[in-house]
Amino acid sequence: MQRPGTSTATASQVNPDVTCSPAPCVFTPVTASPKTSIANEDPIAANTANSMNLLSGANDFSCANIQGFYSSSDGGTTWSHTCLSGSGGEGDPIVGFDTNGTAYAGGIQSGSIKLASSTNGGMTFGSPKTVVGALLGYTADKPWLEVDTNPSSAFKNTLYVSATQFDSSSNSEISVSHSTDGGTTWTTKVIDTKQIFPSEVDQFSDIAVGTDGTVYVNWLRCPATSSNGECEGQVSKIMFTKSTDGGNTWSTPIAAATVTLVPAPTAAGFYGTLPNFTSERVSNIPANAATGSGATAKVYVSVYNWTGTQMQAELVTSNNGGTTWGAPVLVSAIPKGDQFFQWVNLTSNGKGIAVTWLDRRNDTNNKLYQPFFALSTNGGTSFGKAHALSTAKSNPANDGEGGSFMGDYRTHVWNGFVVDAVWMDTTATGTNCQDEFGGVRLK
Repeated sequence: MQRPGTSTATASQVNPDVTCSPAPCVFTPVTASPKTSIANEDPIAANTANSMNLLSGANDFSCANIQGFYSSSDGGTTWSHTCLSGSGGEGDPIVGFDTNGTAYAGGIQSGSIKLASSTNGGMTFGSPKTVVGALLGYTADKPWLEVDTNPSSAFKNTLYVSATQFDSSSNSEISVSHSTDGGTTWTTKVIDTKQIFPSEVDQFSDIAVGTDGTVYVNWLRCPATSSNGECEGQVSKIMFTKSTDGGNTWSTPIAAATVTLVPAPTAAGFYGTLPNFTSERVSNIPANAATGSGATAKVYVSVYNWTGTQMQAELVTSNNGGTTWGAPVLVSAIPKGDQFFQWVNLTSNGKGIAVTWLDRRNDTNNKLYQPFFALSTNGGTSFGKAHALSTAKSNPANDGEGGSFMGDYRTHVWNGFVVDAVWMDTTATGTNCQDEFGGVRLK
């Protein structure tokens, strides 16, 4: 990738893992998806056994079941494309690697969560296996995959997949499934009581694993009590629970924070829509990350909060394993431009915290967005200057879905001193979203 200050190298000649000076160095974005049709909703994982091996994916409409995945063996310079087998694909891609270099990819198929594995870095996958079906009889939704890659953990290489369970009356419950045999068999546990619609709705879970193998889960709980009968515009809770025994039992859930969801002027978006010009629905996934052990473990959760005029990315921190939570900290305290689709991840030693998000600050009309990142080196107490990861500005109206859906999440991962990020980009084709890869080297 192109490094700032390097005039002779091209994007294909410079890998992002090459040391840059002066840091931070943002490298030139590359489109990971094939550009033949819509690709939105972008996870990413890095192979701990080979830092040059990356895996991303999307709701990829060039695949028969819209489950497309992209593998890179050169740190993100080039990408291969594969479609997951199986029928009834319904989106929500998930990816991961274990410490042996086995890659995993999956999503929703016919109301169940499926996961497949790969032994060639994600270039091809075997047949997907069922992780969890519809426990409440209707559908399993919004999965997330996390693999315990901590060397000292008693549960190393355990796979964890969280999901939202819905019944036909829109009642909801969060479950977490775990596998200790590489995804061949699964055990599923519900982690809280069923929430009764419309009083409360549980959705959008994320998983983090601490150094000692403790599993932390956060999710959104919102009341569907707006004038539209939805969660949009409502004060909502960020819930939290943890497991210290490999996902078999879970602590009593508590509220880690409260946030206000952005409104939706019409019934276009259940959880809110992006302000200005568009009916683009927007989620508020409490992405989390963790480090340390026991009562001194640190857990970080990134959310957005609607102030009444702006969506602002925030970080909420617990310094005692989730027992208590501090006040939210603004990631980038600029009073203009909505900040949304936030994500958080940590360096392997837990000392560097990166938050990435999509940001509208550079458009005077507060419509076009760019991917941004900011870094904290003091445990989330404050953040340094925010940097754009791309100079190109995407128009959400060009998402390929008529300005109504660009996915519910995009993510990043730490990979040594590099933050590897993916996001939904509309500039690659001008007509629909693509999975765009980019990032920054901090040293």
